[in-house]
Amino acid sequence: MSRISLAFSSFFGLLFGGQLPDSVIAALGLSRRAGRSDTKAPVASPLPKVDVSDGALQLLALLQRDARLLDFLMEDVSPYSDEQVGAAVRNIHESSRATLQRYLSLQPVIDGVEGAVTQLSAAGALKNDPGAIKLLGNVPADGNVKAGTLRHKGWKVEKIELPALPLKANLKILAPAEIEVE
Repeated sequence: MSRISLAFSSFFGLLFGGQLPDSVIAALGLSRRAGRSDTKAPVASPLPKVDVSDGALQLLALLQRDARLLDFLMEDVSPYSDEQVGAAVRNIHESSRATLQRYLSLQPVIDGVEGAVTQLSAAGALKNDPGAIKLLGNVPADGNVKAGTLRHKGWKVEKIELPALPLKANLKILAPAEIEVE
């Protein structure tokens, strides 16, 4: 057998049969391992499909459950006084913050003093990541900047530990409707 025919036979044998054809094994002077059966391994059950949005929906549902954040954001607050809105926001803020701290470990991108001159190198490995640092003001055309005034520290997730999801959960339901029966 020529090298080209060996290559094609090997490729298609592995692609469609999961093993080298007998003709290739013989041509190369190889032998099959003892104890290996030619039966195919059982196919594992497919994993549940995970969408990119699943984690975001789950976190939003947790913020609704713990802090009623969606209820507040979807409410028209214009008829309420600033004092009433402020009182509601204090509770929502505390509960939302506690939920975020329970499931996420958040750290600043640059741990510096806002308003102080800061080197871009303070971001460590993220200093060249365009998603980690946003340059504002008189940025040179070549984008070559070493330092500037820190206006916002930024946020990054160090660790995320969301609870396991039930297999058949409909993640698009962020909060169930509630009906009181009397």
